[in-house]
Amino acid sequence: MPDWTYQPLRGIASTVLGERRSQRMALRLLVGVPGGRRLVVRAFGHRHPPVDVAERLGAVVPAEVADDARRALPPIGAGFVETEPQPGDGRVYTSSADVDAAAGVLADPAKTLIVTPQVLTTAGPGWFQRVTEAVTPTEPAPRLRDVPRDPRRWPAWLWGLLVGPGMIGAGVGAAAITLGPVLLWYDEDYLGVGLADLHALNHQLVPFLQHDRITMAGTMVAIGSLYAGLAYGGMRQGWPWARDALLVSGLIGFPTLLYFLGTGFIEPLHTAVVVVLFPMFVAAVWRRDHHPKWTYRGEGSEVVRRRALVGQLLLVVTGCGLFVGGFVVSVVGLTTVFVPSDLVFLGVDVDTLRAVNARLLPFVTHDRAGFGGALMAAAAAITLLSAWGWRRGESWVWWTLLASACAGFLPAVLVHAVIGYTDFWHLAPVYFGMLLTAIALVLARPYLMACGSVGSR
Repeated sequence: MPDWTYQPLRGIASTVLGERRSQRMALRLLVGVPGGRRLVVRAFGHRHPPVDVAERLGAVVPAEVADDARRALPPIGAGFVETEPQPGDGRVYTSSADVDAAAGVLADPAKTLIVTPQVLTTAGPGWFQRVTEAVTPTEPAPRLRDVPRDPRRWPAWLWGLLVGPGMIGAGVGAAAITLGPVLLWYDEDYLGVGLADLHALNHQLVPFLQHDRITMAGTMVAIGSLYAGLAYGGMRQGWPWARDALLVSGLIGFPTLLYFLGTGFIEPLHTAVVVVLFPMFVAAVWRRDHHPKWTYRGEGSEVVRRRALVGQLLLVVTGCGLFVGGFVVSVVGLTTVFVPSDLVFLGVDVDTLRAVNARLLPFVTHDRAGFGGALMAAAAAITLLSAWGWRRGESWVWWTLLASACAGFLPAVLVHAVIGYTDFWHLAPVYFGMLLTAIALVLARPYLMACGSVGSR
């Protein structure tokens, strides 16, 4: 279990299941299923300690849980598990969950640190990873001025950084078109009618198209903000999970261009954005950077950290909810096209729209399904950044999530208000997502924005 479920839900689990039963469940939850050990490492972003540290960092556990512990603890960073203390030169047993103290012990290559079960039940399963990151030797992170002029020598993080502004620019451009001409020449050629003709067909149709496209544009800007943050804040500092988050999100978002196979409408600008940005995305994720360049900033207050873990859980839940929403929007867009509240706003049924213009529904379908795909891509980045990126003093995580939330939520709410599409239940997921995100960012701010660096190790 990751810390962001273990700590916030630990009290509830102990009350419902009993303390011992809940602890055993935490040990067995995933590692007991086929592929569970690999899933724990990959899904929860755990890093193994450097080889010289792995053999000197372990745990001592009661014999009755030894089998479970030997399956569960190595994937989260324990180099070894023993059932009885074995006093000897350099072996240090501790019940303290102080990460900085543990790092101090491991700084001496002649010492081995073994923690008791009290450390794991108090600090949570992420303790080994936090110690690992504290003792990992790092080098200074590069700056933009350090990048060579030859694009063939550009680092992966720079290519990722370029994808971010590119996506933001595309989103801003889409918004400008929507607020201006609404339809471009190829839109009119495909539909066979102009803007005035759409107004004549249904006076709510153009505002409806605008609301779809503004929402899509805001989501594109949110994706760009997330990609820029992951590249400059995460990949540049050598965090392996940042590259993985970018990879997963991009593999969801870019293939949505193929939605045209189901809609029949190929949008030239959408295609151009993918053609330009996809090679940059490939250059960003093609290779892994195995050189840690982050700065360890110490643990700080445990109270502040645990409060931030609640915020982390809320943002992971928000990201998962947005992903489900994006999936539903994609499915609806590619099948029924409209939800009931859409037809109420338009004051017309699907058959009537199909009768007045046979190409109108495929045209709307492209916008709706495309928005669903973009929302899934943004949601994947939000979920993985929230699940993997929580570390004290990593202020870029907080600012990235704030920027993406503002870009994604605010245009959606404002455009619905402007056109008068204010059905509460239609917008309820947006309101709920905004509330959870606001609470999460408030709870996490003192932890993510903390200062007081203790320097690289």
